[in-house]
Formats: sequence, C-alpha cells, structure tokens
Amino acid sequence: MATQVETFTFQAETKHLLDLMIHSLYTTKAIFLRELISNASDALDALRFAALMNPELTPADKLEIRLETDPQLRTLTIHDNGIGMSRAEVVANIGTIAKSGTRELREKLQQDLSDEKLTELIGQFGVGFYSAFMVSERVTLVTRRAGEQTATRWDSTGDGEYTISDATRDQRGTSITLHLKPADPEDGIEDYTDKWILSRIVKQYSDFVTYPIVVEDKILNSMKPLWLRPPAEVSESDYAEFYKHLTHDHDEPLQRISLKAEGTLEYQALLFIPARAIYDFYYHASNWGLHLYAKGVSVMERCEELLPRYLRFIKGIVDCADLPLNISRQMLQQDRQVTLIRKWLTKKILDNLQTMSEEEPEKFELVWEQFGRALKEGVSADYDNKARIVSLLRFQSSHEESKLTTLKEYVERMKEGQEEIFYLTGESRRVVENSPHLEALKAKGYEVLYLVHSVDELVTQYLTEFEGKKLKSAGKGTVKVGDKEESEQTEKELQQLAEESSELLGFIQRHLDQYVKEVRPTNRLVTSPVCLVGTDMDYSPQMERLLQMGEGGRPKQRRIMELNPQHEIFIRMAARFQQNKDEVELGKYAELLLSYALLAEGSELPDPVRFNQLVAKLMIQNLSNIN
Repeated sequence: MATQVETFTFQAETKHLLDLMIHSLYTTKAIFLRELISNASDALDALRFAALMNPELTPADKLEIRLETDPQLRTLTIHDNGIGMSRAEVVANIGTIAKSGTRELREKLQQDLSDEKLTELIGQFGVGFYSAFMVSERVTLVTRRAGEQTATRWDSTGDGEYTISDATRDQRGTSITLHLKPADPEDGIEDYTDKWILSRIVKQYSDFVTYPIVVEDKILNSMKPLWLRPPAEVSESDYAEFYKHLTHDHDEPLQRISLKAEGTLEYQALLFIPARAIYDFYYHASNWGLHLYAKGVSVMERCEELLPRYLRFIKGIVDCADLPLNISRQMLQQDRQVTLIRKWLTKKILDNLQTMSEEEPEKFELVWEQFGRALKEGVSADYDNKARIVSLLRFQSSHEESKLTTLKEYVERMKEGQEEIFYLTGESRRVVENSPHLEALKAKGYEVLYLVHSVDELVTQYLTEFEGKKLKSAGKGTVKVGDKEESEQTEKELQQLAEESSELLGFIQRHLDQYVKEVRPTNRLVTSPVCLVGTDMDYSPQMERLLQMGEGGRPKQRRIMELNPQHEIFIRMAARFQQNKDEVELGKYAELLLSYALLAEGSELPDPVRFNQLVAKLMIQNLSNIN
C-alpha cells in the first residue's frame, strides 16, 4: 500500500510563533523539555480518563514517559504510551492553532509588541509543542490513537512547511524525536543527549509529574504528587513549576492557597491565583474548572462543580479520597460530598482574598484589576457568601481618580446627614464623571461611585444597601441633597414651580410624548439645561443598551425629562411660551433639548438627521442676526 504523504503550510500565526520560539522566546532553552513532558503527562491523563468511560481502553501496561538519546545521531526522543492522536487530530492540532482564540492571537501578533509581551502568548494559547524548535533543526512526531491500528507521522524543520504521512507504531501513544542543534553554551543550548543534563532538567522542572520519567530504566522524578508532600519539602519554585505544568501558563502564579480538610470527609486542594486573566476569560463560553483527583488519580480535567462560576479564575487541583474513580459529571452534580467541598473551597478562597486585601493591598489590587469583574458576579450568584464578596468590591469614585474605594471607605467619608450611597452607571469614567446628573451632588461635595462595567448593572440590582445606607442611582428618581429640612424646602419649591410652569411642561411633554413620559423641573442640575432620568424601577441607559444588543432587542423606555429652572434656556423658553403658546419653533427647541440630554449621557439620538437639520437651521438664524 502506497504511503499517503501530504505537505502543509503552517498557519500564519503558527509560523510567527515558530519564529519567536527559535529566535527569542525563552531565555532558558531547557524549558522545551518541561513543555514536552507536560504534554506527555496530559496524554497519559487523557488515556486514564477515556478508560473510565470506555473500559476497552484500560491500559494493561505501565503508564510512563521515556527519554531516549542517541549522541551519534544527536537525537532526543520523548516517548509516552498515552492516548495518542489520529491522523485527523494531528492535522487539526499541530501546525494549526485550532482554538477559539485564533482570531485574538492573530490580532495580538499583528500588534507591535515587545518580545516580553510576545512570550506571554505561549502560556495563553497552549502551544508548548513548538518550543522543541528552539533546540532542534528538525522535529519528527509518530503517534497512534488508543483503539486504532494505524499511526501517523508528522515532520518539519520549522521553515514554514510540514509533512504528514502514514507510519507504523507497535502500540498507542506518541514519540517526538528532536534532531538537535549542536550544543552552544553561549546561546543557552546544552547537550541534550547527555543523561546527566536531562536528569537535572527533569528534577528542576518536572519532578512533580505523577508518571515515571525514565532514562535507561532509571526513574528521574519523585512522582509523589506535590500536594501530598509535606510543605517543608516543597519550595516555592517547585509550586511555581507545578502551576506552569498544570495550566501551561508562562507566568508564575500571584498567590498559592494550600488547603486540607480532615474528618468524616477528607480532601485537600492546591489552588493558585494567576497573575493575569487568560485571553478569553470574559467570554461566556470559556473553559474553567479545577482538576479533580480521586485517590491520586486524575478523573476530570475541568470540574466546574467544585467552584461557583464567579471564582473561575482560580486554578489548581482537588484530591478527594472518598470519590469513586468512575464518577461522572451527572453524579458530581448530585453528590453531597462535592457540594460540601464546593462550600468549603469557596469560603476558604474568599477568606484568603479578604486577608490579602487587608495585609497585602497592592497584591489584591492586581487580583482586582484582572478578575474584579468576575468577583462582582458573585453578588447576584452567591447569597450565602454575599457579605464576604461585598467586602471585597472595589469601585471608581469621585473621591480620588487614581485609587479605587470600598463601600466601607465610602460610608466612612459620607457627609453628616447623608443617608444614601450615590452611584451612576455608564460606559466609561469620562462619560460618567461629566454627566449632568451629578452636578448638584458635586456642588454639595457628595461622593459618587462610578460604575463603568456592564456587570455593575447586575450588582446594583442585588446590592441595594450597605450598613443601613441605601444605594441610590444619581440617574433615577429624585435626588435629595442637603439635610432633611433643606430637602423638604427644595421639594416644595419644585412642586410650586411645576404648577406655575405646568402649561409649558405639558407643551414639551406632548411634543416629545414618543420619547418621554413626564417633564418636570429639577434641583439635580446646576450648569446644564436638561437631563433624562428614570424611575427607581426603570433600566439605566447602560442596561437598556445592553438589552438592545440581545437577540430581538427590547423596546426603548420612555423616561422623565428634567429641566433646570435656573438655566437661561428654560427662562427664555418660558418667556417665549407666554408670548405665543402655539409657536412651532418652541417644539423644535424641545427636540434639541432631548438630543442634548441624550448626547450628554452617551446615548444615541433617535433621529440624527433631524438633529443636524435643526442645529444647522439654528446656526443660520443666529448668524443672520449678527450685525
């Protein structure tokens, strides 16, 4: 039978990454062995998991990773007897970055990034296999999928092309042969056919791998799971390397959390907080979950049932001696022990974050910068731990531009007699802090929280008060500024003014009835002539825009138009109305006021063409009056 050989061209982003690998990616070239051993370990894990679902795949031989060298040919081969790959999987996985983040990776590679920034991509996109080309002139891979009889060969010099052909292999698994470059200590390339050098590298980077790493029948690694060793025997660098092995993250973790529970239910966890969010972290469909072990055996790579979704940034493993090895996801969802583990882990993680916020505030700021929006989701999702989560929340504020604030700090700074915590939602700090809705509050020195993330809309629905102080949107209802006596006096004055101006307000209401449900004077404004507000039950403009983006959209709300009775525009409109209560031009000025209010809050105009026509006409009229 003729051997089927196909030649392929590397995907553009893969070729770019290969160039980075070969020339500048790692300062420590020996890292390649850690990456390939990690991949081999993953393949062994995958076989064990597949065998739980399909007993026919249960291995009869000992699972291991074997290193084989040939100093004469200058080759190093990494063998594993794991799950292996089919021809289709080789085509899909090697040479093409076939992940949901392909577009994001392409965009990043097209940016003018520094070498340091580019090196982060390997951890984010899981492409450690290509690190082999740092030390190789050519790489050959032979693999056979468990349960299949045929094998596949992949071959490339990393110059832009690779070939795939049929091959023979006695058993399932994968062998990667590196045709090594000459040793060059000045360039950081050691002699990787030297067994002592290999032994040192394995001990340094892969000692925690749970499968034997063998050279000439000598096991190089301890194999004892890192989380089962006494902490005194494990260095921080060991933990960091284990984290990199587990997550394929290029950076070291920001925080390690080691936990152990004893009693009727025994389990332990080794958890990590990453230094940064992965590229697709805030995509709804992104993968997450802890690695679940039972009696030291990997049974599930991403177990979502062990943590609530808002803690999806936490990485690590949980090992429970009381779970069956063949436990399914459906069984996990119904398992009382898993529910207890989930509650315990959640509490411990939140306690750890609270301690960090108090004792290491700068480190917590880094966590918040990367994962704060996810933590905010917990306010609506986790009632039992709501108080813990709220204490961790950080917000932008009018108090200080460069520093975030907690709700507790806000309450401590509240003015005497202030009964509400004021906030305003919007697209950005610039939009919110320049909103007309805040003019009276700023004039009186009240602090306002700037909520500029979409998740904040959800937070305010479930967090309505803090320490007895109600959270109040500056863009909804009425705003009470000053003490009780001053507020009551202002309310009376506005009511009287509304009665006196009722005809004008009614005229504007009728003209804008399609867009507003009420027109009234306000004390909310100081320098601006107009703003739009909702009732306490209405959506904010930001939430309305988010809902409009959803499938099918939502009908637009009719809001309340508030006018500044002290502004010259209102005063002149009132005088003009008294002269001619049917004047057509006043209706056009009402339309301009509506457009002004919408633009000021960052909302779209209902009819931009009409707005442009009115502005142009107004400019012509005024220019004509200039002597």
